[in-house]
Amino acid sequence: MRDHGRATRGEPRLRLFGRALPFARSVDDRPDWQQASPAWIAGALGRSQRLPSGGWYVLDATRAIGERPRRFDVNGRALVAFRDGARAIVAPDACPHLGAPLSTGCVRDGRVVCPWHGLRLGAEGFGAWKPLSTYDDGILLWVRLDGEEPSTDRPVLPERPAKRIEAVLRLEASCEPRDVIANRLDPWHGAHFHPHSFGRLRVIDQQPDEIVVRVAYRVAGSLAIEVDARFHCVDPRTIVMTLVRGEGEGSVVETHATPERPGRTAIVEAVLAHSDRSGFYLARATAPLLRRLLRAASHRLWVDDASYAERLYALRR
Repeated sequence: MRDHGRATRGEPRLRLFGRALPFARSVDDRPDWQQASPAWIAGALGRSQRLPSGGWYVLDATRAIGERPRRFDVNGRALVAFRDGARAIVAPDACPHLGAPLSTGCVRDGRVVCPWHGLRLGAEGFGAWKPLSTYDDGILLWVRLDGEEPSTDRPVLPERPAKRIEAVLRLEASCEPRDVIANRLDPWHGAHFHPHSFGRLRVIDQQPDEIVVRVAYRVAGSLAIEVDARFHCVDPRTIVMTLVRGEGEGSVVETHATPERPGRTAIVEAVLAHSDRSGFYLARATAPLLRRLLRAASHRLWVDDASYAERLYALRR
């Protein structure tokens, strides 16, 4: 246990455990409200919005799509998602017969059954009703909307740890995807807005399109783990946090923002926890419990951060 009680600039007294990190100087010693430059955030955000996406949007966790049809709104389009065995099918939510919402029906033998007149629709399509292109990366299910952006065969995926325990959180907020990305491009708010999770946070590297922070994650009270985390965007609607030093090095948090309709966004966050310690492989036996804990931690942060994103959207309007 290391006593890091010699806090500076009003930082709290913390007791750190785990791997010690090499000394790293902050890029700026000014107060956080001065470091959090609106111009830098706007510049990084603007460049992220010009990245290609291939027309792909995240729907939800792979494991969240089952044989019961679910409705998703993506960029103003109502879609239904269900499974035909191992294959996920995503298609328009309106029955081609008289427009019934297919998501209120059921699935039989790999086909969604219209709740109004019993028409069964599957992967082969029916007239103008055709399933959309999907991509299942093993953690998330993606759908491609053709005609909106130049299309690619698969979405842009960040580097992920091969051995991991993953957990996916999905929630909605009254904002636009850019507000979700802007929230993540402002790490300076972390220890102020989330004191329950972060003991302290400081920026140790800042480039035009990415930023690295040294952050002390609270475990309990003053007990914390210190890590270095890098934030960067891989497409206009995805920002990735990668632990580059410290406990859990190689772990990844992907935050995806899918527009549902004007002023409404689905936030889908995938946490891919990794460790090279031998105990981690034993911990994988308790993956269901760990998934719940990881999802609860993400939800706690996004209860706060959704209000941050909604405030940005409200001010812009």
